Amino acid sequence: MNLNEYQNYRETKPHTAADFPYNTYLCSIPGDFSSVPLHWHAELEMIVIKKGRGIVSADLEKRHVASGDIILIRPGQLHSIEQDQNYDMEYENIIMKPELLAAGENDLCAVRWIFPFMKGDIASETFLTPALPYYRDAAECIRQIDLLCDSRTEGYQLGVKGLLFRFFFLLISNRQEQKETSSAAQTKSLEKMKTILKYVEDHYPERITIDDMAELTYYSKSHFMKFFKQHMGTGFTDYLNNYRLAMAKRLLRTSDRSILEIAGQSGFENLSYFNRIFKRKYGISSGKARKAD
Repeated sequence: MNLNEYQNYRETKPHTAADFPYNTYLCSIPGDFSSVPLHWHAELEMIVIKKGRGIVSADLEKRHVASGDIILIRPGQLHSIEQDQNYDMEYENIIMKPELLAAGENDLCAVRWIFPFMKGDIASETFLTPALPYYRDAAECIRQIDLLCDSRTEGYQLGVKGLLFRFFFLLISNRQEQKETSSAAQTKSLEKMKTILKYVEDHYPERITIDDMAELTYYSKSHFMKFFKQHMGTGFTDYLNNYRLAMAKRLLRTSDRSILEIAGQSGFENLSYFNRIFKRKYGISSGKARKAD
């Protein structure tokens, strides 16, 4: 997996094979990319921290994570990964479709447990740490799955599915100790954020104003700005500029277009402004960034 796969804040790239929708990637921050921006997708994701430490956000809740932690990201859940100060972090990224554990429309386990769990109707911890009483058993499931996926012995898929059922049984059977599901107000806020992120993804090359976003969210300008900063920790203009800069950096590395063209196609109307904030963010000029790779 590389940075290009994470450039869109709402991922649409299929991660898994159709016949057995379970896949893993080994990643590092900042080795592979400086951060994984806020995004979501239809698959379930598990982030297994192998070495070092970092910061993971799930539904806008940021937590410091370290070696051994397992972060469970349900389908449709907003999430991001960042570097924690100057620390490196290596992690395994597991992507799977919920359908992998469903035998059909009338499958009791899928209807009663798996699909409600994936939707968040059954609560569980998002951040699995060694402090949890069932952590050791859950982590062993992941370890055994990794061994099977490495060896790929005949019928390994059966073993993977069996261990996944065991893993989710541990989470579901311990749900009485977990937090309640999100409130209606929190769910509404997350859906608003998804709407905003999707709009930026679709329209970032165009002129986008605070008035546009306020109209989109049915907020006043002042309420929109307050809402966005409260949930994202940064102002909308800074967020939009950073998104556009990430798109521009990708184009610099993957296309032969001129810097003027790239700036315009990334939503910057003024080349000198683009060059100035590009260097401020990345520490090098756009020209040098192109030659870096």
